[in-house]
Amino acid sequence: MAERPGRGESIGAVANGIADDDPRLAFIYEEAVRGLTHQQSVVENMNTRAGSLIFATAFANSLLGSAALSNGLGLWDWIAVALLFGIGGLIVFMLWPYHQYAFRFDPEELLEQYVDGDRPATMSAMRRALALRIKADMAGNWRIIQRLRVALQIALFFLLLDILAWLFAIAGV
Repeated sequence: MAERPGRGESIGAVANGIADDDPRLAFIYEEAVRGLTHQQSVVENMNTRAGSLIFATAFANSLLGSAALSNGLGLWDWIAVALLFGIGGLIVFMLWPYHQYAFRFDPEELLEQYVDGDRPATMSAMRRALALRIKADMAGNWRIIQRLRVALQIALFFLLLDILAWLFAIAGV
């Protein structure tokens, strides 16, 4: 006859006399998932900013470029066009879908590793292992995010220089 769980324990929470659901591990796992979710929103925010950069670049270049090019091509015009291509290249880098983010687990892999094996893992063991895996995934994601952040900052700086170059071209400096 199976032992009935004590007060505060759920059925299946005791395996081989060892408590299965350590609330500390549950908290740590939830915090790890929250951190990964936040990181995913940062990536989505960067993509949104890249889209806004496309609009700002197109607007500034169409407005200022048409006025500047009406006087012919000068040094500042060529600098502005070169900066435009630089901005375009950085935007392509930011939006290109080659980045290998890790925001999810593979269900088949989880089943093989934690459920279908000879000794299925307890919830606490799963949470511990997955929290550590999330930490490693976040570190890998962070390297990509940092490169994208730097590319965005450079592109914004190029946009400022691009606008200045068009203004100098219009002024005939």
